Amino acid sequence: MPLTAQAGNILAQYLKTLKNKTPDEPLFKNWRGEPIGRAGIAYVLRTHAQAASIASPGLMPSKVTPHMLRHSKAMHLLENGVNLIYIRDLLGHQSVITTEVYAKANPEMKRKAIEASSANIIKDSHYSANKKADLMNWLREVV
Repeated sequence: MPLTAQAGNILAQYLKTLKNKTPDEPLFKNWRGEPIGRAGIAYVLRTHAQAASIASPGLMPSKVTPHMLRHSKAMHLLENGVNLIYIRDLLGHQSVITTEVYAKANPEMKRKAIEASSANIIKDSHYSANKKADLMNWLREVV
């Protein structure tokens, strides 16, 4: 996933703290000085999430994983109107069908989409409120 300007600035600051780093060395290392792996990243995230939970109880879910960050980023992009095809490409999914899970997960987005499309379908009525009430009363009597 591309870096945001803010993440790029944070990374630039981090790079300044590294002393004598050669281009062939890993950017992020574990405690043994080896490239950090998936388990290491999950551990760092879990550690910081636990610290945040202690500082602000109820702020964090009981379990936080790197995939949750990925999911959140995809949802934020979708909520801000980014096309599902672009999100698919960013996530590296082979098929947009896999990415559609994010579109199905947000009921508020569904509601807004239905309201927006219904505005194009249901035009303003040329009947007054009284005429509508009379028509509804007539329908109730007939049915």
